[in-house]
Amino acid sequence: MKSFYLTDTGKVRDHNEDSVIILKNNEGSYLMAVADGMGGHSCGEVASSIVIKYLAHHFNERFYKMNKDNAIIFINDCINEMNSEIFKYQDTHPESKGMGTTLVMAILTDEYLLMANIGDSSGFIIKNGELHKITYDHTLVNLLVAAGELTEDEALKHPRKNVLMKALGANDPIEADIFDCDMDIDGIFLCSDGVTNMLEKESIEKVLNSDLEIEEKLVKLVHKCNNRGGLDNMSMAYLIKNLEEGENK
Repeated sequence: MKSFYLTDTGKVRDHNEDSVIILKNNEGSYLMAVADGMGGHSCGEVASSIVIKYLAHHFNERFYKMNKDNAIIFINDCINEMNSEIFKYQDTHPESKGMGTTLVMAILTDEYLLMANIGDSSGFIIKNGELHKITYDHTLVNLLVAAGELTEDEALKHPRKNVLMKALGANDPIEADIFDCDMDIDGIFLCSDGVTNMLEKESIEKVLNSDLEIEEKLVKLVHKCNNRGGLDNMSMAYLIKNLEEGENK
């Protein structure tokens, strides 16, 4: 396995509200997560940080010899507890009212791969050099597309395409989408919408399929986003599952 994560403020925003992590626990299982905070005045940064720090701590402390069913319970419990933590913070910090965060996360063990999301940060698996999006964006335009009121092309250009229908700290109760993914893959790629709004899937694939080192690939993606305007914070978590013979694990 090789993994790397990266976050960048972009060219327009004055601070970074994203948080990202990749963590390997003592039994060799991986947690990957990207949280895209919202709320302004550093409050979005607080919300995303609460989520990532909570996940990191509880993955290390509680995730041990879990079968798939128990891992799903673990994810759901974390989602509910993190949501409560954000609301508690809002109650004691009135200036933070309205803050929230998206979340896309993956848990990879020797036996299964689970992915979960709330909001519009994206989770992909990589197979045979192609990105396959697993997650579903919880946005207004996606609801309109599902209802037949917008086409997918219209949704891409819609002025309210970034309006979220679900986020941690905004909905209570809240429920994540959880996906049981194929294990026969080459890698996992998670990112905030600051990446997917700047780059088409084919552009991301081209960089990930290049001969660059894993760190250089994410740096190049950041540069490409910034060259196109860098309109938002951008965060990525990338794991290569199947290495060529002779590579370091």
